[in-house]
Amino acid sequence: MKLALSLISILGVAGLPAAIAAPEGTLSVHILNQQTGKPSAEVIVILEKQTGSGWQKLATSKTDSNGRVKSLYPQDSAMSAGVYKVTFETGDYFKQQGQASFFPEIPVIFSVSQQNEKLHIPLLLSQYGYSTYRGN
Repeated sequence: MKLALSLISILGVAGLPAAIAAPEGTLSVHILNQQTGKPSAEVIVILEKQTGSGWQKLATSKTDSNGRVKSLYPQDSAMSAGVYKVTFETGDYFKQQGQASFFPEIPVIFSVSQQNEKLHIPLLLSQYGYSTYRGN
């Protein structure tokens, strides 16, 4: 009986989609369109780190069909303390939806206080406003 329950548990986990079972990165983002209540897919997201002379681009990605980028920070390096900026290219997203938008891009500047801190930045979006916060 115990063997059967163990096999069922293993098979249940093995049947999960790879996206759920895959480990998430140090920094993830999520965009939800507040007007439609649906995720915002295909939005370009840029990650930069502040340097003494400006901003250094670290990564660029697009949100998936669920409006997410599960791992925006490059997985082959450690995310050190400092000031970072995530820019959501929302103008192109709204153009693809056939809508105007007041904000062609939304920069979110945030501080990282410890190396490899797990961070999540959600964006609640509409054509003429947005909201964001530190998620988990």
